[in-house]
Amino acid sequence: MDSNTITVERTIAATPDAIFSYLADATKHQEIDGSGSVRSAKGKTEPLRLGSHFGMSMHMGANYSTVNDVVEFEQDKLIAWKTTGVRGLVGGRIWRYELEPTAEGTVVRETWDLSQDKQRFLIKRTSMPAATTKAMTKTLARIAELVE
Repeated sequence: MDSNTITVERTIAATPDAIFSYLADATKHQEIDGSGSVRSAKGKTEPLRLGSHFGMSMHMGANYSTVNDVVEFEQDKLIAWKTTGVRGLVGGRIWRYELEPTAEGTVVRETWDLSQDKQRFLIKRTSMPAATTKAMTKTLARIAELVE
């Protein structure tokens, strides 16, 4: 982990638009989540775009909910959302996906960005970064299974 981010990447034998369709559909996040914590989308289920606001029902030891705001967006190239909870008192981490077409398919980079997270100093001192790296690797594998 650099000072605030972890990035994993994988080349997936599919077009950027096929991959992006999963990332921009919050109702499909449970299918691709490698951590096993995403249960279901809450609220509007329209395709995500810059400024979209959506919720997630989650479970990691206990049930909880998150609020997510799409903060970066470029169709078929980039999508990122900031996740908060407890009415914005916790969280602020950003989940970012960058897609780059190649001759073999698409390089997908998933980044866990803690630069705006209110608990980043604590999180970086736990096992959470290592667990998140493993989960992100599984997420990219799940995306590959769905679109290849």
